[in-house]
Amino acid sequence: MPARHDSDSKILWFETIGIEDVPLVGGKNASLGEMYRELVPQGIAVPNGFAVTAGAYFDFLERTGTDRKLREILDGVDTQDTADLQRRGSAARHAIMDAKLPDDLKEAIREAYARLSAESGGTADVAVRSSATAEDLPDASFAGQQETYLNVQGIAALLESCKRCFASLFTDRAISYRVDKGYAGRKIGLSVCVQKMVRSDLAAAGVMFSIDTETGFSDAVLINGAYGLGENVVLGAINPDEFLVFKPTLKSGHRPILRKRLGSKEQKLIYDTGGGRMTRNVAVPVEDRVRFCLTEDEVLTLARWACMIEDHYSAKRGSACPMDIEWAKDGRTGEMYIVQARPETVQSLKTASDVIEMYRLKGKPGEPIVSGRSVGDRIGVGPVRVVKSVKDLHRFQPGEILVADKTDPDWEPSMKKAAAIVTNRGGRTCHAAIVSRELGLPAVVGTETATEKLTQGQVVTVSCAQGDTGFVYDGAIPFETERHSFEESGRPKTKIMMNVGNPEEAFRLSFLPNDGVGLAREEFIISNHVKIHPKALIDYDKITDADVRDEIDRLTAGYDDKPGFFVDRLAEGVATIAAAFYPKDVIIRLSDFKTNEYANLVGGLPYEPTEENPMIGFRGASRYYDERYRDGFALECRAMKKVRDDMGLTNLKIMVPFCRTVEEGRRVIAEMAMHGLVRGENGLELYVMCEIPSNVILAKEFAEIFDGFSIGSNDLTQLILGVDRDSEIVAHIFDERNPAVMRSIASVIRDAKAAGRKIGICGQAPSDYPEFAAFLVECGIDSISLNPDAVLRTTLSVLKMERERGADNS
Repeated sequence: MPARHDSDSKILWFETIGIEDVPLVGGKNASLGEMYRELVPQGIAVPNGFAVTAGAYFDFLERTGTDRKLREILDGVDTQDTADLQRRGSAARHAIMDAKLPDDLKEAIREAYARLSAESGGTADVAVRSSATAEDLPDASFAGQQETYLNVQGIAALLESCKRCFASLFTDRAISYRVDKGYAGRKIGLSVCVQKMVRSDLAAAGVMFSIDTETGFSDAVLINGAYGLGENVVLGAINPDEFLVFKPTLKSGHRPILRKRLGSKEQKLIYDTGGGRMTRNVAVPVEDRVRFCLTEDEVLTLARWACMIEDHYSAKRGSACPMDIEWAKDGRTGEMYIVQARPETVQSLKTASDVIEMYRLKGKPGEPIVSGRSVGDRIGVGPVRVVKSVKDLHRFQPGEILVADKTDPDWEPSMKKAAAIVTNRGGRTCHAAIVSRELGLPAVVGTETATEKLTQGQVVTVSCAQGDTGFVYDGAIPFETERHSFEESGRPKTKIMMNVGNPEEAFRLSFLPNDGVGLAREEFIISNHVKIHPKALIDYDKITDADVRDEIDRLTAGYDDKPGFFVDRLAEGVATIAAAFYPKDVIIRLSDFKTNEYANLVGGLPYEPTEENPMIGFRGASRYYDERYRDGFALECRAMKKVRDDMGLTNLKIMVPFCRTVEEGRRVIAEMAMHGLVRGENGLELYVMCEIPSNVILAKEFAEIFDGFSIGSNDLTQLILGVDRDSEIVAHIFDERNPAVMRSIASVIRDAKAAGRKIGICGQAPSDYPEFAAFLVECGIDSISLNPDAVLRTTLSVLKMERERGADNS
């Protein structure tokens, strides 16, 4: 038994405890004390409170003889035998609830509660949380294993809640978790956290991580939030709003919100005013569901606090310590608070490896049945098991796809057997997401309709390998696992960059060895994240087509400023790619849709001409200064300026596509300057695509107005050879290795270098043909930008070429 404590040691206030006191007050209380004592003076708000110590818990068990009963009840427990686990867990909890709290412990709690009430100016409403002495450790979070009670008012309710917290150390899930984590033989105490409630029932609350939870990208803060008390977000009972903030430029005073995703937020947990319950869920009005629960200033405040908390704990530990943090906003005062913080225990525990695994579906899977937020990057296949209640979990079989409305800690023994998990509700910080990460399972959360659209026994493929959005497809779709080894063997002199289109894959791709992004395409972002023609947003008030207006209203929910939606969503996508590779160069190509592609955007048809050959029609630079698209281009410029100036991502370079003449280049540069994108200002570099013979022939003249070139070998080959590569009749002639093409490329590289300009290539050829990459290295090209799957092998190939060239020259 631990040392006995006198009556004073049964209660410890936050101001007197710190992270070193886990054995006395458990992980949750120790962390709250650490923040209250060390970080409140730095400006982080933490509600006051006190801990009922683990010593008081042990004393209670010993004096009532309950410790002996618990040993007898739990001796030989088999966590794999669900019925036995349930029987023993129930008996253990009853043993605690049947015992009486010692009078001196009740009096100590009563006195502490009276002081907290006096500070609050009346009877305090408090949160009562369990704080185990083995929780919030670097190797095991124990999150959700014990109980929490909110809006506890009055001493009688407080004492009852404290006892229930003691008993919750023996819930079925907590017993199972301790055994599976190897803590079964360890003496674990239960401290109780009594903390002043933040009236987030009148505002919002949620969870944030100081690391990207899916990829382990360490420079991001992920924030989930919804209206009401935070338990709904923690348990995955709703689909929350999601925000992503970039830490490095946040710390330098910028506003780098990389993502704002509106959640449905159908219900909120509020105080109950009768019926004996402490809280209850109510529906959220429709007008509030389509608004974000936090302002941008509040998002940035929380992100700054997350950075401060992470920095503090990292300094205490002596190594990086990403954090899992709960926050709440008080609806009466509008003030933000931190109510919990613990070390993140999934991504931060992954050991460094020179191997990256990438999962890829083979072929085209067809339309998904449902989609939601992806958890992890794996793929799972199996028969569906729709589980409506924890009572039905006994039917769940190993290898099945667990489909549920949501999960909670009682489901964990069955979740371990799943091939994948799919839920209707929840965000990337909900229970299902956290446990899936711990187990290494693919999960798609927040689908809204999975339990309706997926049928019992239906074989499905759950894919989390396509970015931030996860998909569930019908049938068993073949997939492959690629293992990329990148043991550091030096970097080639020729920069090896990447072509990146999908922002949702950017964080994961950034772990490949690279020198930045040679081509980021606006088209993917506009097609998938904006979806609306910019002119339709500008002319929204003039649109008479009801279907188009309805679709724009649906896509722009939460935005009164329709053009602002285009700017924000485009900026977020571009900024995510720029942040993923920061501070390396990221070259964004301005929009290069053909007219038929622009017409396919929502509301786009009236704004686009019908062209016989859009490939050489109204595209690229010609659009930007033309009155038919000029104000649409202004929105693109606003987005780029936001990324560079507001978010601080000055590693972003801007590239003009399909620029036919030098004069056209000057007109585009002038147009950009009108919108605050001035070449040379704040380090802005402007590039031009080299994809038209005129770009090659007049390379010296183009070099006078642009900072660099990027060779687009696909279009350049088409236009040099006069071949439409999409025509099956003449497609066999299309070949970047044709001497006319290679001589043109050698010429433009020579001229660019002579003019002191950077030149790279972002076409397909170097990815497909090693000999073409060798040719580029021989010509002295500055960079080769490749599809991600070709980066590693081409890097090794170029290193070998450069070493051989060096040996030949010596």
